[in-house]
Amino acid sequence: MNASGFRLSTRFAEVKSSPVRDILSVVGREEVISFAGGIPDANLFETDDFAAAFDYVLTHQAKRALQYASTPGEPELREQVAARLNRQLPTTAEDIQVTSGSQEGLFLVGMALLDAGDVVLVEQPTYLAAVQAFSLAGARLVSVASDDAGVLPDELAAAIAEHRPKFVYLVPNFQNPTGRTMPATRREAVAEILLRTGTPLLEDDPYGELRFDGDPVAPLAALPGMAAQTVLQNSASKTMAPGVRIGWLRAEGPILRALEVGKQAVGLQTAVTDQLAVAHYLANCDLDAHIAKVAAAYGQRRDAMVDGLLPLLPATAKLNRPEGGMFLWAELGGTVNTAEVLPRAIDAGVAFVPGWPFYAADPDHSTMRLSFVTNTPDVIAEGLTRLARAFDW
Repeated sequence: MNASGFRLSTRFAEVKSSPVRDILSVVGREEVISFAGGIPDANLFETDDFAAAFDYVLTHQAKRALQYASTPGEPELREQVAARLNRQLPTTAEDIQVTSGSQEGLFLVGMALLDAGDVVLVEQPTYLAAVQAFSLAGARLVSVASDDAGVLPDELAAAIAEHRPKFVYLVPNFQNPTGRTMPATRREAVAEILLRTGTPLLEDDPYGELRFDGDPVAPLAALPGMAAQTVLQNSASKTMAPGVRIGWLRAEGPILRALEVGKQAVGLQTAVTDQLAVAHYLANCDLDAHIAKVAAAYGQRRDAMVDGLLPLLPATAKLNRPEGGMFLWAELGGTVNTAEVLPRAIDAGVAFVPGWPFYAADPDHSTMRLSFVTNTPDVIAEGLTRLARAFDW
C-alpha cells in the first residue's frame, strides 16, 4: 500500500504512464517544433463563426444552455449530425449518441461491450488511445496482420475463428498512426467476413473528411447489411475545433441504450452550451468550405514533410504519402529504436511519437509517427533539419 492509503484497482496498478499524456506534455513546450500530437492548426479555426455561434446560444438560449439536459444529446445537434451522415448512410437523430469527444466514445463502447478477458481485434498497428481505453475495460487486444490497405481479410477471418472477439476496431480512413486508407474492395471483403461471422465493428472515422487526393470511400457501415452491427464514431475535433469536445456515435438497436447508461455514469451529458453552439455552426456556416480550406493547407504540409523527409531517410526506411488526414508513418528498419532517439530529438528542438505504443503486441521499435498539420511548410523544413540532427542522418 502506498503512503496515501489508496489502493489502485488492478486496471490502474500497472499503469506507469500514459502515451497520450506524454505526447501532450511535449506539445506544450514552445521551443519544440512538434510533429507529435495530431493538433489542428488553430490559425485555421473559424473563430468568428464560433464566436457568433456561442453569442447566439448565450443570447437566445442561455437558460437552456446552462441547465442539465438529456444524456443522448441536444436534438438540434443530433439532427445536424444525422443530416451529414445521411450523405453516405441513412441515419436519423435517434441513431446518434453525443459524446465529449471521440475518446469518450471509445471508452463508452468498451464499457458497454467488454468484460474482463474479452478479445478486441485491432489493426497492426492501431490507435494508441483505443488500446488504452479497451485495455482499461479489461479487454485482451489481438492484432490482425495488415498491409498498406488495412487488415488482411484472410488473417481477419482466421483471427475471428480463433478468438471469437466481442468486436473489431478499425480506422479505415487515413488511419492513426499509419495514414493508410482502406480501399473499397478491401472494405467489401472485410464487411463480408464480419457479416458472415456476425462480428460487430467499431468504425472510427475522425479524419475521413480531410481528404487531399483521390475519391472519398464510403464507410464500412454504409455497405449492405453493415449498419446494424456497426458503431460508427466521428467528432468535430479534426474538422471544426477540438476544444469544443463534441463527438458522436451512430448505432442501431439495444446498444444505444447501453451507451446512454454508460454516458450517464461517466458524465451525465456533454456540455450543453458547446452542443448548441456546434449545432448552430452546422446549421448556419459552410463547414464544407472550411474543410476544403483546411484540406488544401494540410495537403501542402503533407507534401512539405514527405518531400523534405524522403532525402534524409536511410535506404532501409519506408515512408508513406497519405491521401488525407494528419499523419505520416515512417519505418526506419535496421536496429534503430526511435524511443531511444526521442530524448535527443527533444534536445534538438523537435518531437515525434515513437511507434511502439501503437502496437497491441510485438511492436516495431524502428517506427515513428509524424503529424504534418500543426506547422507551416517553413516550420516543417526547420523541424526536419532538427530531426536529421537527432538521428544523425
